Parts: sequence; structure tokens; C-alpha cells
Amino acid sequence: MEPVEDQSAYPPELFRRQDESDDSLFYSEPRLVVHIDYEAIGAIGSYFHEVLPRDAVILDLMSSWRSHMPPDLPITRLMGLGLNSVELDENPQLHDRIVHDINANPVLPLEDCSLDAAVVTVSIQYMVRPVEIFAEVNRTLRPGADFHVIYSNRMFPTKAVAVWQSLDDRRRAQLIASYFQNSGGWEDIRAFNITPELPHYSDPVYVVAASKEKSPASP
Repeated sequence: MEPVEDQSAYPPELFRRQDESDDSLFYSEPRLVVHIDYEAIGAIGSYFHEVLPRDAVILDLMSSWRSHMPPDLPITRLMGLGLNSVELDENPQLHDRIVHDINANPVLPLEDCSLDAAVVTVSIQYMVRPVEIFAEVNRTLRPGADFHVIYSNRMFPTKAVAVWQSLDDRRRAQLIASYFQNSGGWEDIRAFNITPELPHYSDPVYVVAASKEKSPASP
């Protein structure tokens, strides 16, 4: 099934990158390192513990060797979809590992209405077809289920899209909200600052989330 949404609301140059080579080449070597500090990782785990449903089927989109799920969160099935098989194999929390390039093909190899929640963690800046991808996430979620987009200010600058690099953190939240709005089928778009409050520096952490529209009430 091909996504029907496109990105006509955005000039194409917004999603250009310094390195336009095939993403599978850039990510062919595993990077078994964390890209934000441990305080920020802890804040993400606390957020997931608070908002994710229990005993659920969850998609970790653009997954890697760590999903940052709290160890005491009961999960029926955590599905990791990413570009590097070694990184996915090193992730002990995943039940399913799917190697798939969503920039080359935004159609997710998942059934309609099969997920209870979806997350993407500090990778939104690399999406070159975000509207189509958000529409696909919407398709795979059950009505009322949430998609949580976690972001910080860290990135591989050669692979981050131009619009992301041109904005500050507050306007990045507005950009992500526009992805939800333009892909359709979402409600209750909200944004949070979950940066740890510490006496020393920690990487900033923000969330933009939305819920898939619930099915219309039966007459």
C-alpha cells in the first residue's frame, strides 16, 4: 500500500542534506554508542514509564542498539525498525527486528491498526519524507494510540535535513507538530520539555506527541 499523503506543503529544499548518498551506506557500520548523555537517557526512560501503555505492542521507529525503555515496563512486544542489523541484534529489549530504510521507502512493513504505541527517539532530524512516514505510523496504530517523538539537539550534521538545522528547539517542536497536522488522522498534538533539572548541564530532551483519531462513534 502506498501512502497517499505527500509533502507538497513544504519546499523540497527543506529536506536536503549535505550528504545525499544512500543512507544504507552511511549506516552500514554499527555505532554502538549513545548520542545523548545518561541524564537525558534517564529522562526519556521516565517519560516512557509514565506515558506508554502496559502489556502493549510498541514500535521503536529508527531503532538502534538501545531503546531506552524502563526495565520495569511490561511490554508484550517491542518491535525495532532500523537500518543496521548489528545494532538491532545488540538491542536486548527488542522482540522483533526489522531492517528497513524509511527514507527510501516510507511504507512500513506492518499491519493496519496493529500497534498500541510508537516512538522515535533522537532520530526525527534524519527523516526526508516525514509526512509520508507519519501517515504510515498513523495507519499502523490502533485508534486512540499515541506516537511519541523524542528529540534533542544532537545530530550527525551531514545527514540531518536542512530545515532541522535552521531552527531552534522550540521551533523544532512546531515543525514536528506540522508533520502531524499535514499527515492527517491525528488529534491532541502536545509538546513537553522533559530535560532533567540538575545543578549541572544535561543534554536537552523534548517531546512532541499526538494520538491517532478515534473511530467515529457508531450511530
